[in-house]
Amino acid sequence: MSAPSVDESRAADAALRDVANAHRPIAWGRWLLWALVLIIATDFGWIVANNENFGWPVVAEWFTAPSILRGLSVTLGLTVVAMVIGVIIGLLLAIARMSDDRLLSSLAGLYIWFFRGTPLLVQLIFWYNLSTLFPQISIAIPFGPTLASWDTNDLITPMTAAIAGLSLNEAAYMAEIIRGGLLSVDKGQVEATDAFGMTRARALRRIIIPQAMRSIIPPTGNQLISMIKATSLVSVIAMADLLYSVQAVYNRTFEVIPMLMVAVIWYLLVTSILNVGQGFIERYYARGERGAGGDKAPARAMEEAI
Repeated sequence: MSAPSVDESRAADAALRDVANAHRPIAWGRWLLWALVLIIATDFGWIVANNENFGWPVVAEWFTAPSILRGLSVTLGLTVVAMVIGVIIGLLLAIARMSDDRLLSSLAGLYIWFFRGTPLLVQLIFWYNLSTLFPQISIAIPFGPTLASWDTNDLITPMTAAIAGLSLNEAAYMAEIIRGGLLSVDKGQVEATDAFGMTRARALRRIIIPQAMRSIIPPTGNQLISMIKATSLVSVIAMADLLYSVQAVYNRTFEVIPMLMVAVIWYLLVTSILNVGQGFIERYYARGERGAGGDKAPARAMEEAI
């Protein structure tokens, strides 16, 4: 048999390197792993769906009951109010923490240290029982006369205790998130605002905070989702949130597991919606600066701010 010619060898090599007809080899191991996971997940779902101890008819009966929906509205309302107050206080704390004034920086650091270092449940209980420490809440001149005074029990209701505990605790975490976002802004931008003669407040509002949002938004979304779940702690101070409403039902009917499943499903639905929203927001801020003119964007923003 004669040896193949040079042209025949080149043609064979070209056929082997034919990219148009190339294909990726089948990843049998990955497909087998997927099949195994799906089989296990389907089997687990079948077991849960057919387990009478979960009381699915009871879950369906109470899932949209008026008392449950009222508790859900309280949970969502607490989340929104606590997050708004927490973000506002957190922004002020972050600015104070980064201030050159040692007093402001130290006070902000002390606040963050205390509220991050103590459990949220303990803080809620302290707020709810504030009247045992201070029966009267007064506005007075230091070492002078009292200008106004109120009975603590009239001011500290379950609602105000829940809002105070959740928002003040959240402010400590948001302060560190916002501070990290502000520190992520290029120092050159800060120096440029000084060169343009901008005040510190205007520089923060028009230049620094908008650029820091890319770093602030994702962890803030995580905090919002955590807040939804943290509101369940207010049930210990008799606040009629979702978990408290569920507990009120199973304390009467003794159907503990079905009613807890009602709360679990609602929490999962709400957090899933928030996860989707967070994903959209993160993708929006992760786009970065568009096009080739991205390097000029901060300069244009600064010119517009002046």
